[in-house]
Amino acid sequence: RTFNLSFRYANNAIKTSKYNIFTFLPLNLFEQFKRLANAYFLFLLILELIPQISSLSWITTGFALIVVLSITGVKDAIDDINRHKCDRQVNNRKVDVLMDGQLKNEKWMNVQVGDIVKLGNNEFVTVTSERNSPLNLVYVDTAELDGETNLKVKQALTVTGELGDNIEALAAFNGEVRCEPPNNRLDKFKGTLTVNGERYALDNDKVLLRGCTLRNTEWCFGLVIFGGPDSKLIQNSGKSMFKRTSIDHLTNILVLCIFGFLASMCSILTIGNAIWERNEGSVFTMFLPREPGIDAPLASFLIFWSYVIVLNALIPSSLYVSVEFIRLGNSFFIDWDRKMYYPKNDTPAQARTTTLNEELGQIKYIFSDKTGTLTQNIMTFNKCSINGKAYGDLYDFSGQRRTERVDFSWNNLADPKYNFHDHSLVEMVRSGNPETQEFFRLLSLCHTVMPEEKKEGELSYQAQSPDEGALVTAARNFGFVFRSRTPETITVVEMGRQVIYELLAILDFNNMRKRMSVIVRSPEGKLTLYCKGADTVIFERLHPSCNKLMEVTTDHLNVSDGLRTLVLAYKDLNENYMIDWKQRHHEASVAMEGREEKLDELYEEIEKDMMLLGATAVEDKLQDGVPQTIEQLAKADIKIWVLTGDKQETAENIGYSCNMLREEMKDVFNQMMIVFCQSEAVTAYEFFPHPQGARPPLWEPLHYGVLTDDLTPIPSSLHHQAFALEKNLRLELLRTACMCQTVICCRVTPLQKAQVVQLVKKYKQAVTLAIGDGANDVSMIKAAHIGVGISGQEGMQAVLSSDYSFAQFRYLQRLLLVHGRWSYIRMCKFLGYFFYKNFTFTLVQFWYAFFCGFSAQTVYDEWFITFYNMVYTALPVLGMCLFDQDVNDRWSLQHPELYAPGQKNQYFNKKAFVSYLIHGCYCSLIIFFIPWASMNDAVRNDGKDIVSHPSFAFLLQTCLLAVVHTQLCVDTYYWTAVNHFFVLLSTIGYFAISVTMYSNGMFYVFTSSFPLIGAARNTLNQPIVWLTIFLTFLLCILPVVAIRFIFIQLRPTINDKVRYKMRTEELPGPAPRHLLRRRSTRSGYAFSHSQGYGDLVTSRKFLMKRSTKRAPLFTQTDSSIFQNQPQHYRTIAEEAEESQSHKL
Repeated sequence: RTFNLSFRYANNAIKTSKYNIFTFLPLNLFEQFKRLANAYFLFLLILELIPQISSLSWITTGFALIVVLSITGVKDAIDDINRHKCDRQVNNRKVDVLMDGQLKNEKWMNVQVGDIVKLGNNEFVTVTSERNSPLNLVYVDTAELDGETNLKVKQALTVTGELGDNIEALAAFNGEVRCEPPNNRLDKFKGTLTVNGERYALDNDKVLLRGCTLRNTEWCFGLVIFGGPDSKLIQNSGKSMFKRTSIDHLTNILVLCIFGFLASMCSILTIGNAIWERNEGSVFTMFLPREPGIDAPLASFLIFWSYVIVLNALIPSSLYVSVEFIRLGNSFFIDWDRKMYYPKNDTPAQARTTTLNEELGQIKYIFSDKTGTLTQNIMTFNKCSINGKAYGDLYDFSGQRRTERVDFSWNNLADPKYNFHDHSLVEMVRSGNPETQEFFRLLSLCHTVMPEEKKEGELSYQAQSPDEGALVTAARNFGFVFRSRTPETITVVEMGRQVIYELLAILDFNNMRKRMSVIVRSPEGKLTLYCKGADTVIFERLHPSCNKLMEVTTDHLNVSDGLRTLVLAYKDLNENYMIDWKQRHHEASVAMEGREEKLDELYEEIEKDMMLLGATAVEDKLQDGVPQTIEQLAKADIKIWVLTGDKQETAENIGYSCNMLREEMKDVFNQMMIVFCQSEAVTAYEFFPHPQGARPPLWEPLHYGVLTDDLTPIPSSLHHQAFALEKNLRLELLRTACMCQTVICCRVTPLQKAQVVQLVKKYKQAVTLAIGDGANDVSMIKAAHIGVGISGQEGMQAVLSSDYSFAQFRYLQRLLLVHGRWSYIRMCKFLGYFFYKNFTFTLVQFWYAFFCGFSAQTVYDEWFITFYNMVYTALPVLGMCLFDQDVNDRWSLQHPELYAPGQKNQYFNKKAFVSYLIHGCYCSLIIFFIPWASMNDAVRNDGKDIVSHPSFAFLLQTCLLAVVHTQLCVDTYYWTAVNHFFVLLSTIGYFAISVTMYSNGMFYVFTSSFPLIGAARNTLNQPIVWLTIFLTFLLCILPVVAIRFIFIQLRPTINDKVRYKMRTEELPGPAPRHLLRRRSTRSGYAFSHSQGYGDLVTSRKFLMKRSTKRAPLFTQTDSSIFQNQPQHYRTIAEEAEESQSHKL
């Protein structure tokens, strides 16, 4: 340990907190003042402290700034306190460390690189370490690292495994580890262990990463390689990319425009001050002399900054705080929505971010994975082709099954849940047909499934993909039961007879091979290679004698009804050849450089001239409500692109199942072609119907996507998408794809999914959403503006990387058409109303400047300026923007076309901003000049003047609040008790605070702070004041109501039409379902985008799955929540057509 300490490796203590008790205040304030808005108000506060400039007390800006900084500071402090607690909890965990020949219990923070630690069952892995354990096997749960709930198996080196748990041998162990520097690659590790002059390779399968948890393992000793901040868990805990909405970007631009507008107004008033000083100011110098050293030019310069202070409310500090409150509230509404709760898995919807809610109402493109997102990712073996004969489901002309379910009672080890309906296949197996038995023998041997048998005969399989589990289960029911395995053997019960095969090699699946093989030796000594894979890959590796059988099998694949297909083949091997190949395979598997390339060459060599057995067809059913959801989203003018790793035929059939492709979309495939040179793509041609029928020469087809605007389908296999995404073709690809209604990309890798998303983001300038359920969707989810994760069968990695998550694809329509649209409308209303009320407030000051000699005197009371945004108008606008609905959720779903205005930014844009400015300017003119005119020569009943600056200021303040509160009431569509309470509370609170501040008691106690004694009481006693308030209110509100009425009558929007229908009609029930028969075209099969487990199987690495069950949140199964079904609605246009047809 002393030797290792000399290298100054990182210790094992972690620190995720940002502050301590001494650094919190300076660091937090520094971070907050890095924000432009806070820095701006700090600058204003400094100006207000300069007596020569400020006509306002510092409290007007200081109070608002202190409130904003305090709220943010408290939030940051709570977050950091929680981080401190987590750090202490982790650093103070105990672990046994081998020191001085004995195990000592130490805290995690005291563990050093080079220590040997002992871990027990269910204990967290302290550090990144290399280890030994019983049988050299360790089972770990990696949920904290990658979200996967399946147990992973790790195996130690033999040289360290021989040490066992002998403390003396471990203490005397002497070796040297050389490895790569710390990095964040969870799936890669390169290193060597040198012991007694021998070097042993270390890879990712021989290390335990910090964050894992030991399961089903009694003990494990590990050598610490990386500690604390160097561990891969901490290396991966960097900040995620911060996403901002388009409204955020627009708001920032508008704030800069407001800065310019503010500077322009201050410049105008400064020029006015200079002119007034020259023409009129000399008259006042006798009793208001200038301060020494300040001449007219300098006075004008100071006036500019004085008006910057007076007019600063154009950019209120409470804007950003209010935005965060609204977003947080709308996020809670998503979390609390019971109609997006999935009771089967006890999974509610979750808003994992609070900054993107309004972006959900502006989605133009959706990029979706297929398997597990549109489908259930629960596979069932339905059909197969064996030696040229097809077996599977049998239907009559009415679509009903002809036969009953097959009885597997003759097989004691059969899975009772498995359904099959073709009795002839069982008869062939039981009659001893050699081809049929070889077919199921291959399925029982060629896989990486791990069996678990807790009781005799109760088998459960742990598979890396649902496809493999379905195929092995099918073989089990037909009499070929995969029972157990060791690194060297596979035990299968064949028709009741136990057979043990010697496992010589697993040629594992990877993304390029698209197949896997096993080489086994039977008890009779026969060597056989069994292979399964995609049809295009297997067919080109078959023996020429299989050509006729291949044609028949291909015909069977062409009518597989969109099922996921797999082709099976085998090859008998020679003993001498196998010995030589095995030796070369061993040399390649231990090579430190070029290992993968050498193994691929050997695999290609042996996997040729195979004999075809047949093909399997596995069904992956659609999730409930997928077709209806896609139809609803399409009516909302949302473009849906499906990006899948499956073949063209499979994705095409799913397209028909999902209503993305329809039978009326006829004719011509192969309409879009691309020309390739030998090295790269040169140019692209698009073939739509041509008048002369002439077509450019074709070399190689690019099938991308879809439906054109004239409803002409184009195949969706992206054969050379890597070429299509290169610089010289991607714009042509995007242009052509965007002409289509539906785009389906096939055989795409995870990286290509992200590239397609980025292509649309960059060039279409549209808001994108990506949705997926697996690790291969993470890059796509992170690339889109909004990422949605589905918690399905492929772990939690997609959910952990997403912004929103739920359990079923059908909830997407509610997320977008209801919550997204509401959030967008609420945020637009908030920003528009906020700018309007502050323009009105500030421009009143601007008009007053022309009547006060441009002296920067304020027309309002200082306390009113302080409380205007933070107290008097804060709650009503929050109430409107948290609860407002133009139409309720059912009408939102019935009329998806309501979603279109958000896509076009109709509710808040630069044009709308200018209209708010004009509206605020008009209201400010009315609010200032009507009271000014009415009070100019008015007298009280006793003949004294009513008007004074305090009374005039109070009248303006009252008129202003009456107008802005009424405007808010006019803008509110949906009233709740909270809205009523907030408006009444703000109005009554204003009068209560005003009367209190202008009272005798406040004057006697705080004479300098509240000098306007009796202003409220004396002003409100006069009837002309109430008449002035009423007249001002009418002149401000009536034009708004009149203009809206005229527009609704002459140019009603879709919202106006639906709101009118909602008031006058009952919501119709769900539309009847129309079942459409779709054609059957060729299907294909795609492996998952992850490396297989073949190398784990041969190295004693077993897969086990932890079963975790949670109590359901809702136990009532007859409720509408439990029976949540997608709703079918008709658009306005459809209803109009129906009513017209009835009249005819």
